[in-house]
Parts: sequence; structure tokens; C-alpha cells
Amino acid sequence: MKLLFVLFETDVYKSKSSRIFLGVFSSFELANQYAKENNCYTDKTEVVILEVKLNHFQEM
Repeated sequence: MKLLFVLFETDVYKSKSSRIFLGVFSSFELANQYAKENNCYTDKTEVVILEVKLNHFQEM
């Protein structure tokens, strides 16, 4: 099963309602590198990187 990493920019409280989708990456390091290069870490914003499984069905 392949793992993917979904990158979101959010407020400093990391609330789900403020998430902005930025992309899907093949590794955590690549997602984090992209976030740093594009100044997603600021004093008013944070980053959330979620690990998800490809072709995986699950009730949440």
C-alpha cells in the first residue's frame, strides 16, 4: 500500500475550518520542503501534513 502526504496551510491553532489545500506529495520531507520554500510557516500560519494511504477504504 502506497503512502501519500497531503499538505495544508492553516491558522496557528491548526483548525480544520481554516485549512487551505496546497498539494499531495510522495514523502513527508518533500511536502515539508515545499512548505518551507513557499513561506507557509509564518507567525500567523502553520502547516499540516497528513499521511494517507492510496487505494484504502475506511469509514472516518
